[in-house]
Amino acid sequence: METEAPIQDIPNLPRLAWLVRRCERYKEEYNDCTTIKAKFHQYFIHGETQDCSQWKADYKQCLNYRKHNDLESLSSVIESERVRRQERLKGHHANTIWEKRDSPPDDWNKPLPEYLQKHEEISYLSLKCKEQKEGKTSEAPLCTIS
Repeated sequence: METEAPIQDIPNLPRLAWLVRRCERYKEEYNDCTTIKAKFHQYFIHGETQDCSQWKADYKQCLNYRKHNDLESLSSVIESERVRRQERLKGHHANTIWEKRDSPPDDWNKPLPEYLQKHEEISYLSLKCKEQKEGKTSEAPLCTIS
């Protein structure tokens, strides 16, 4: 894996602002991370509660960039997102079981097997598409379970 240049050395840093989520998302993530339910889940999965302070710091940095157009704040948030993404993909990159492809298989778009084609013909979605093409609309209300 190639090494990435430090964020501060990247020219035209504001062009990378699209990597940053809306500031309110960082606040939502922080609030979600600090709930009792989230803490219980973290303890169940990781054996300890997680530190949520990075979400709060990212929220403050994002607001600082939004209000004052501070590029250091922007680079801080982008770096945090990069680290978060690396952590999220760590299992994917460490996977030695599956062979990664460079292109799709040659027969990726072959027709479905006959039994699946028959099943597709009588599916709810297919029936509704046929009704819509024929101009039939049902007046009956849909049954929903809430």
